[in-house]
Amino acid sequence: MATDIVAELADSLAKTGVEDGELSYKGQGRKLDDAQSAEEIVKDIEEFEGLQALRMEGNTVGVEAAQAIAKALETKSDFKRCYWSDMFTGRLRSEIPPALNSLGDALMLAGARLTVLDLSDNAFGPDGVKGIEKLLKSTSCFTLQELRLNNCGMGIGGGKILAASLTQCHKQSSEKNEPLSLKVFVAGRNRLENDGATALAQAFQLMGSLEEVHMPQNGINHPGVTALASAMQHNPGLRILNLNDNTFTEKGAVAMAQALKHLHSIQVINFGDCLVRPEGAKAIAESVSEGLPVLKELNMSYGEITADAALAVVEAVKNKDQLEKLDLNGNYLGEDGCKAVKDGMEGANMINLLGSLSDDEGEPDDDEDEDEEDNDEDDDEDDVDEEEIEEEEEEEEEENSSSINNEQSTPLSAPRPPDVSSFLSFPSPDKLLKLGSKRALLVQQQVDVTDARKTAEAFLKITSVYKEENNDVKNAVLDTIDALLSKAFSTPSFEGYNFVSNLLVLLGLIKSEDKIKPVVVVPGHLHALEHVVRQEYFPKENVAVLEAFMSRNKSLESCGNARNGLQSTLQRVRSQS
Repeated sequence: MATDIVAELADSLAKTGVEDGELSYKGQGRKLDDAQSAEEIVKDIEEFEGLQALRMEGNTVGVEAAQAIAKALETKSDFKRCYWSDMFTGRLRSEIPPALNSLGDALMLAGARLTVLDLSDNAFGPDGVKGIEKLLKSTSCFTLQELRLNNCGMGIGGGKILAASLTQCHKQSSEKNEPLSLKVFVAGRNRLENDGATALAQAFQLMGSLEEVHMPQNGINHPGVTALASAMQHNPGLRILNLNDNTFTEKGAVAMAQALKHLHSIQVINFGDCLVRPEGAKAIAESVSEGLPVLKELNMSYGEITADAALAVVEAVKNKDQLEKLDLNGNYLGEDGCKAVKDGMEGANMINLLGSLSDDEGEPDDDEDEDEEDNDEDDDEDDVDEEEIEEEEEEEEEENSSSINNEQSTPLSAPRPPDVSSFLSFPSPDKLLKLGSKRALLVQQQVDVTDARKTAEAFLKITSVYKEENNDVKNAVLDTIDALLSKAFSTPSFEGYNFVSNLLVLLGLIKSEDKIKPVVVVPGHLHALEHVVRQEYFPKENVAVLEAFMSRNKSLESCGNARNGLQSTLQRVRSQS
C-alpha cells in the first residue's frame, strides 16, 4: 500500500511542479491528434489551481487537440510561461497556425500575463509567425520577458512580421505605462538575412531592455550586422550577444566594435565563424580593452584573423579579471602566431582560459591577404569587383597548375571553364557554380561510388564550399550531394556503414589504423550532413551511429550551432524511425 502511495506521489510530482505552478509533459512523445487523445492533459489543466506554466516539449499536437487544450486554458488567469518547443513534430505546416491561434486566443481570453514564450524547433515558417501575431500584440504579452523562436524557419517574411508585432506591442504597452521590456530574445537558424535582422533591430532599439540576444546562423551580412550593432547600443543592460556563424566582414565588425563601447554589462560575446577579419578583430580588441569590465567569454574563432590581430585581442583581455574563456581557434595565426598567442596568455597567467588552437589554418598566403583587402573595400553581395577578383584568382590557379603539369605548354589566352576534377582538387564556390546546371551529373560520373572512402572524401570536398548565406551555392551543394549519395546508396556494392565509418574518421571523430589525416571541419560539412540524414536515400540505421559519435565527442564544438543543429536533427530523425 505504501509503495502504491509513493508511486502515485512520484508520478504526480513528475507531472507537475507544485512550487512554481508548472504542469509538464516534457519529452513524453505523445501523439495528440484529436480531443480524445488530449483528454488526460485537459483534465489535468482544468484541475490545476493556479496553473502558471505548461510544458509540452517533445510531443506532437494536432489542431483538434490544440483546441481542446486551449479550451481548458481559457480560465487560467495566473498563466505565465509557455514551454512549447518541438511541439508539432510530423505535422503539416498548414496545421500549425490554427493550432497556435487557438492556444493564443485562449491565453488572451484568460487574461494571462506571459513572461516566457518558447516555440523553438517547430519549423513553422512565416505562417507560424502569423499564428502568434495576434497574441504578441495583445496585453497578454505586455509582460513578456523571454521570447524563444530558435530553428523555426521564419525567413525574412517571418522576421518582418515578428518585428512589426513586437513594435506594436511596445507601442500599445507604452500607452498603458507598462512598456514591453523583453529581456531574452532567441532566434537562431531562421534565415532572417539582412532584411529580417534589420526589421528586428528597429524593434530592439525601441525596447532597449534586452539582456540576451541569440541570433546565430541567420545568413546576416554586414548591412544587417550594422543595423543590429546600432540597436544594441540602445540596450545597455545586454549581458550575452551571440551572433555566431553570420558574416560580419570588416564593415560589420567595426560597427559592432563601436556598439560594444556602450555595453558595459556584457559578459559573453560570441562572434565565432563571423569572418571578422584582421581589421575587424583589432577594432573589437580596442573596444574590449577600453571597457567591458565584466567580460567572461570572448569567441572570435574561425574569423580569418591573422596573428597580429589575435595578439591585439590577447592584449585586450589581459585586464579582464572575470574572463573565463577566450576562443581564437580556426584562424590564420600560423605556428609562430599560435606560440605568440599562447605565450601572451601564459605571461598574463591566463593560459588555462585560452581555448584550443588545434584547427588553426596557418598563415594566409599573400594572395589571400590582398583578396581580403579587396573584399572589405567593397563587400556588397552583388559586388562585381569581388567576382572579377575570384575569376582572376581562378585563372591564375589554373595557369599555375597547367605549368606544373606541363612546363612546355603555352599560356592560355582565356581561363578554361573549371572541370569536375579541378573543383574536387581545389574546391571553391565559384568553381561549383561554373560547372553549370549539369554539375550533379558530372560529379556522379567523376566519383567512384563503389568506393566508400572516395565517396566520403568527395562529400566533404563538395560540402566544404557550402555557404548558408548564399542560396545559389547552398542549393548547388545540396543538389550535388543528393545526386552523389542517392546513387551511392542505391548501388548494390556500396557499403553504407563503411561510408559512415570513413566519414567519422575524416571528421576526426574516430581514429583510423591507416593514420588518415582528418580534414579541417567547417560548419558547411555539418549543415550538409544535417540535410542528408533527413533524406529517404540515407539509411535510418546509420542515423543512430552518427548520433552516438556526435553526442559524445566534443571536437566539433567549435562549429557551434551547426553541430547543435545536426545533433537535434539526428535525435528527431531517430525518434521518428
